[in-house]
Amino acid sequence: MAKLSQDELLAQFEELTLIELAAFVKAFEEKFDVTAAAPVAVAAVGGPAAPAEAAEEQDEFDVILESAGDKKIQVIKEVRTLTSLGLKEAKDLVDTAGAKVLEKVAKDVAEKAKAALEGAGAKVTVK
Repeated sequence: MAKLSQDELLAQFEELTLIELAAFVKAFEEKFDVTAAAPVAVAAVGGPAAPAEAAEEQDEFDVILESAGDKKIQVIKEVRTLTSLGLKEAKDLVDTAGAKVLEKVAKDVAEKAKAALEGAGAKVTVK
């Protein structure tokens, strides 16, 4: 088997759907015993914290798209800017009520994403 260059690999990944890519990442993590999480997602591994502690020490946030509003195309563009999703995947995400645009990101990243999406006309919550 010929060794693929980085550009060739990226071209192959562009053809995958979001679900296929997620399955690939999971298989890759299991095969090589690694985690593909972003550096900001590295948090203390422990049992679930008490609710009071979670509110004080929360350092990972999810950006959830409640509705696209009346400017759906602008919201899709913002979702594509914030994520590495293709047009179809971004449209599907925007069409899904309560979909997570970003998961386990730092507070400043979550706030910037919320502001960008709300600026495009979407209704967003950060949890």
